[in-house]
Amino acid sequence: MGHQDSAGSGTTSRSHSRWRTFHDKFVVEERYMDPADRRGLYRAAIILVVAGVALFIATLVSVLQADGLSAADVPVRDWLLGMRSDAGTAFMIFLAVVFGPVALPIIVLVVILWWGFAAKHAWRPILLASAMVTGVIISQIILRIVQRSRPPVEQMLFGIDHTFSFPSGHVLGACDFLLVGAFLVFSRHSNTKAAVLGFVGAGIGIVLAALSRLYLGYHWLSDALASLSLSLIILGGVIALDTWRTARVPGERITGELSKADLPQD
Repeated sequence: MGHQDSAGSGTTSRSHSRWRTFHDKFVVEERYMDPADRRGLYRAAIILVVAGVALFIATLVSVLQADGLSAADVPVRDWLLGMRSDAGTAFMIFLAVVFGPVALPIIVLVVILWWGFAAKHAWRPILLASAMVTGVIISQIILRIVQRSRPPVEQMLFGIDHTFSFPSGHVLGACDFLLVGAFLVFSRHSNTKAAVLGFVGAGIGIVLAALSRLYLGYHWLSDALASLSLSLIILGGVIALDTWRTARVPGERITGELSKADLPQD
């Protein structure tokens, strides 16, 4: 009888432990930081949103009026046409596949699932997933409203695409994944050099993603600029939301039961 009670108690304990682990994933982490640092995050979020909105409006107006920023579309396309080579085309096709509608969602899903299971809290993986989904929804809405034609199909090197081109979904997906991911990773570390290198790497990835779409003949330069501007808005929103939900300054109460380990030392 005692043995049965012990076995039952062990099973209950394991079930409770599993439920506790699952529950803890969705307890948002809170962290203490200097008031100046928190103000800096809010300031950065506002700057990113304002800059993104301004760049998007300028790009959209130039596309609709066929002047301004979009005046560089044809010269940039012609320059890239003259740069084409077998090796360059193979590399650009590789980039297009990596940042494409099949491979990139798989990469994002793997990263989010791995991060969600490995981390004590799932707040940041959920934020990354939300940013990616938001980007897809916004781009699909704008595509159907603007209905901009792509470059001539005879210039396309990786199959023919008759869908609309403004903004570039490939570039927006790359921007959201790399920029938001870099912020969510490095915002919890005090190593400034690592953060700078992380964002530099994200910038290089974005340039390569945009370059591949232009080189292969599927987008105009202004399409890529529009995608970057939308991603800046999304990044600013993520920074503001993450800061509002997780950043506390000394004197404010920590409400997350698993965040008490982050209390500042006396």
